[in-house]
Amino acid sequence: MSLRVAILCSAIGIAASLAPASANARVYLDVQVAPPASRVEVIPQARSGYVWSPGYYNWSGRSHVWVNGHYIRGRRDHHWVGDRWEQHGDRWHHERGRWDHD
Repeated sequence: MSLRVAILCSAIGIAASLAPASANARVYLDVQVAPPASRVEVIPQARSGYVWSPGYYNWSGRSHVWVNGHYIRGRRDHHWVGDRWEQHGDRWHHERGRWDHD
């Protein structure tokens, strides 16, 4: 499996370097390793004009690595949808965090 993951990561890296720059470009990642249970985070006091982006597990190419939650500047008429993992058969798909229009 590690050879398959290495090939997949290499292909993603090459494709990302060849793709034109775009604010809406997305890279999709599916892996066969389920993410661990989410960690409990202590959310700091709310900041005016900011929304909390919860922590999540990111795939490093070999394992899941925790990314701490943080505040991000809010956007008018939008709400933040945090990163999440969804199971599709025997694979796990990482859906990146994004802004959705209200």
